Amino acid sequence: MLLVLRAIGIGGWRSATLDDGDGRRVWIYVAYLIAAIVAEALATLLYPPAGLALDGVLLVSLVLHSALIRDRPGSRLLLALTVAPLIRLLSLSLPLSTFPVVDWYLIVSVPLFVAAAMIASTLGYGPSDLGLRLTYRCARSLVEQASVAAAGPVLGYLEYRILRPTPLVDGLSVGQLWAPVLIVMVSTGLLEEVIFRGLVQRAAVEAMGPPGVIYTAILYAALHLGYRSALDVVFVLGVGLCFGFVVARTGSLVGVTLSHGLANVTLLIVMPLLPLLVHS
Repeated sequence: MLLVLRAIGIGGWRSATLDDGDGRRVWIYVAYLIAAIVAEALATLLYPPAGLALDGVLLVSLVLHSALIRDRPGSRLLLALTVAPLIRLLSLSLPLSTFPVVDWYLIVSVPLFVAAAMIASTLGYGPSDLGLRLTYRCARSLVEQASVAAAGPVLGYLEYRILRPTPLVDGLSVGQLWAPVLIVMVSTGLLEEVIFRGLVQRAAVEAMGPPGVIYTAILYAALHLGYRSALDVVFVLGVGLCFGFVVARTGSLVGVTLSHGLANVTLLIVMPLLPLLVHS
């Protein structure tokens, strides 16, 4: 797999080449990854107060550790990793129960967009650094980007077969559908790709080289533990790796963002409403 990563390139990003000294730093990154996975398991599966407490400790530790090693290898990755505990802290602590479920995605996404923008600015990443671009190199691979985007509904269907979620909306009219579809596309597809394949993966590749793509995919998959499906975690890990490879190859989030958004629209809106459409 690492040979594949080296073969496809890293989209023009600065990529570390690990030596023995760097290997010691990798264990620090792995320790933080394990801590994030444990916190997620506690928060969503076992004992939420303990998970939130660990997420709080992890958030503070990452910020302080990043500041202590500022301008040294790995400092960017540690700061980028703060989005992981922040996602769970926000989703479990905001007073969301009085709002429709579809609005939860929008409400949680607003502070996360702000946090991602602040972290990116602190790290010196502009929009193009995060993959928010369609460069000439990417334009020449327009078919590849379009193919990735077109795979979104298929991925959504497959995940629906795993999770069988209840529909986010209860009607089929344009007035009932346009806002939820837009929210899902922006607050899950765009947001999660900017955070994971844009911010975290870029910092991870800079810190540890091509294995940063795998590191990011594992973190992304771990944050799906709350769905209580081992199969879904494996599925999301595979999707995360594929998306990571595409972004590493092209340097653009365009294809994966559209694919991710369409997958979630299919998963959360289209497939759950399909019985209503058939019987209407």
